[in-house]
Amino acid sequence: MIYRLNFTMWRIRTILRLMIVFFLWSAIFIGRTKIFGYSEAQMMTYILGTSIVSSFVLSSRTVDVGGEINEGKLTNYLLKPLSYFRFWFTKDIADKLFNLVFSIVEFFILLILFKPPIFVQNDMISAVLSLIAIFFSIGMYFFINLLLGFIAFWNPDIWPPRFIFFVITDFFAGALFPLDILPKSIYTILSFTPFPYLLFFPLKIYTGGLLPADIFKGFFILIIWTIILAKCVDFIWHRGLRV
Repeated sequence: MIYRLNFTMWRIRTILRLMIVFFLWSAIFIGRTKIFGYSEAQMMTYILGTSIVSSFVLSSRTVDVGGEINEGKLTNYLLKPLSYFRFWFTKDIADKLFNLVFSIVEFFILLILFKPPIFVQNDMISAVLSLIAIFFSIGMYFFINLLLGFIAFWNPDIWPPRFIFFVITDFFAGALFPLDILPKSIYTILSFTPFPYLLFFPLKIYTGGLLPADIFKGFFILIIWTIILAKCVDFIWHRGLRV
C-alpha cells in the first residue's frame, strides 16, 4: 500500500512538472527560432527527455531502506546468504523499468496531443554515449539514496533531509531547464558536483552541443563521483552496523 501511494505521488509529481515546464518553454519559443543556443526542437526534446531519463535514474526503491532500519527489519537481510546491496539494486532496476513504461506512454501521449518539434540524434556515437552516461547516473543515484537511507542508523527522522535532497535535485540536475543557460560561473561550479550528471549531462550529449573534450571531462567527473559515493556507502554501512 505504501509503495503504491509513493508510486502514485511520484507519477503525479512528474507529470505536473513536465506539463508546467513544457508549456512554459513552448510560450517562450513563440516567435523565436533559437534561445540560449537551443533550437525549439532541441529544447522540447530536452524537456520531454527529462521525463524518460528521470523515470529511469531518479526513481528508486531505496527510499525504503531508512524505514526498514528504523523498523528493525535489517536483521532479516543480514541473516540470509545474500548481498544487501545487490538485493536493493535489483529491486531498484525492476522499479525503474516499471516507471519507464509509464514515462514512454506519457511521452507519446504528449507527442500525439501537442505535436512538438522533436530533435532526433542521427549520430550513433552520441546516442550510445548518452546511454552509457545514464547507466553511470543510475549507479551514482543508487549510492546517494543509500547514504540518505543510512541516516536512520543515527536518526529515525529521515524524511526531512530526503525531501530537501529531492527539491535540490529537481533544480540542479536540470529537470526544469538545461543547466548551461545559467551564468558561466555558476554552471562551472555545478559541473563539479554530482547533480548535473543525473539528467543534464546524458540529455545534453543526446541533443548535441558538447565538444569531445567536454564529454570526456563529464564522464571523468561522473565516474569519480560514482567511485567516491560507493566508498562512502561502504564506510557508512560498516559504521552503521556497529550502531
